[in-house]
Amino acid sequence: MKTVVIGGGTGSFTVLRGIKQYGWDISAIVSMFDNGGSTGKLRDEYGVLPPGDIRRCLVALAEDDSFLRQLFQYRFEPTSSVNGHSLGNLMLVAAEGVTGEFKKGLEELSGALNIRGRVLPVSYQKSTLCAEYESGEIIVGETHIDKGVHQSRISRLYLEPSATLDDDARRAILDADLIIAGPGDLYTSIIANLSVEGMRDALTQSNAKKVYICNLMTKQGETQGYSAADHVAQMRKYGFYPDVIVCSNSAPSPEAVARYSKEGQELVEIDEAEIQAQGAKLVLADITSGTELVRHDSYKLAEVINSIYQ
Repeated sequence: MKTVVIGGGTGSFTVLRGIKQYGWDISAIVSMFDNGGSTGKLRDEYGVLPPGDIRRCLVALAEDDSFLRQLFQYRFEPTSSVNGHSLGNLMLVAAEGVTGEFKKGLEELSGALNIRGRVLPVSYQKSTLCAEYESGEIIVGETHIDKGVHQSRISRLYLEPSATLDDDARRAILDADLIIAGPGDLYTSIIANLSVEGMRDALTQSNAKKVYICNLMTKQGETQGYSAADHVAQMRKYGFYPDVIVCSNSAPSPEAVARYSKEGQELVEIDEAEIQAQGAKLVLADITSGTELVRHDSYKLAEVINSIYQ
């Protein structure tokens, strides 16, 4: 089965780590507009495309017991001369330097890691993510949007300058049997990909079944007050019309909920009637990790995704 996962960050890592066990033909389409942390430093210093989300997807699709996979995840101390960088990020920058282009370097590292699938940047054009809020305020830069504490909702997400969907990513979408979006930050990880020129047309032309994995918690600055139906509405606004939305039916501990509430995060309300009114089927399942951190479980999620397609 040809499967496309659209997103970035830990959300795509979680999905890819689980579904790789099925031997599907996997393509991970990854946002390339991060500008924070190690990624942001390398982007500013070397003028390279942001490597962070690409690295996470490579690690997710690599063999779990691979030594090279472990090396890829190694992070130096912030106080060291390497300035807190991830070794995987540095290797992606070095691979571009050795091969002369990011795409070729990514292909070589994918081969070295023997990953189960492909990792495809949504675009190779350098661009900055921007958000306009209902208040009229405009915030520039993924990390500023991600860490914001804005009280009004995002009314428009866009790229400056505009970026175009890469041909390999476009072909993967058109050939897919199943397209998965999420989980992950709704705007900075998922809709960032949907904001690329050509993405809406590719999704419209694709005959794949489309699944959205809804977040477990809201996020201050991005989705405060959002219900599951609100998430679906925003996905539809940017061209992703899910056939199925997957939500959790297992509640975290009251202590965990209280802890997250202090950070402005609440459990996402599941409003089934509103979801169905938007043409999506709701699937409720136990997909959480069962730890004190409110997170999706890779393997539980993979089982649900497999059952949806079957």
